[in-house]
Amino acid sequence: MPSLLSVLMRAQIRLVKPILNRFTIQTERAFQDNLGDMEAKSLASKVSYEPVDFENFEACFVSPKGMPQDKDRVILYLHGGAYVAGNIAYARGFASLLAVDTGLFVLAAAYRLAPENPFPAAVEDALRAYQYLIESGYSAKNISLVGESAGGGLIFALCLKLKQEGLPLPRALVGISPWSDLTFGGESYKKNKKKDPTLSEQALRGYAKAYAAGQEKNPLVSPVFGDFDGMPRSLIIAGSCELLTDDAKMLAQRLKQAGTECELIIEEGMWHVYVLFKIPEATKALKKIAAFLES
Repeated sequence: MPSLLSVLMRAQIRLVKPILNRFTIQTERAFQDNLGDMEAKSLASKVSYEPVDFENFEACFVSPKGMPQDKDRVILYLHGGAYVAGNIAYARGFASLLAVDTGLFVLAAAYRLAPENPFPAAVEDALRAYQYLIESGYSAKNISLVGESAGGGLIFALCLKLKQEGLPLPRALVGISPWSDLTFGGESYKKNKKKDPTLSEQALRGYAKAYAAGQEKNPLVSPVFGDFDGMPRSLIIAGSCELLTDDAKMLAQRLKQAGTECELIIEEGMWHVYVLFKIPEATKALKKIAAFLES
């Protein structure tokens, strides 16, 4: 049963949904970046930041302070934002939380955004960030991928790209409310239409068109259509009341059908990327993520 705090927060979020649905891409970007920036500032005393220069996008290393660190292992974090929003200010927010909760270094990559940079820009930038970690001395078996929403789909698309290129695959993947089917094939778009306090199918369809019009069934856009043979073990977390619930379920099903280890958690009463909110269910999920990455 959802906690009282999460029930109250969900009700508050629902009140602002009509406003969020009227956002343009520019206002969506500003809103999201401010949220990430606030999260990063709240954890500023617990982490340190080191910018990393890439030709096409911004990135930074986030390092936890004052705790034992496994310097051999690292997380590559790919943010959400429907492929149209999220700069390095936003990416630093959840990356900071990951660093604090796992005790690991986190490379936050703010990949290029649509519509200015449509597919395959995000996949190319994710690949470049991964290659950078390899070039910096990290073994692939010590690199874990974490992403939420669009970033949750992108980490699986990145692994499919790595397979295409014959490159070593990472240690593990954690997808939080992954947007993994841009063809909108999940029944949860209908079933959860009135339950989801944040997402709008109409808005998502516009973002999908901006990112990858005509490429929706490409596995590097919608990884549910990919070949998952030999993929790393995965943890997928989503809420039962979000439009993308079935994206998570379908992705987990495809992974398991390929014989890949995958744990799926659908948290009752929760909404899209609930793990990013300050509620008891998020605390539990973050502990689960830390334990999964440690194992």
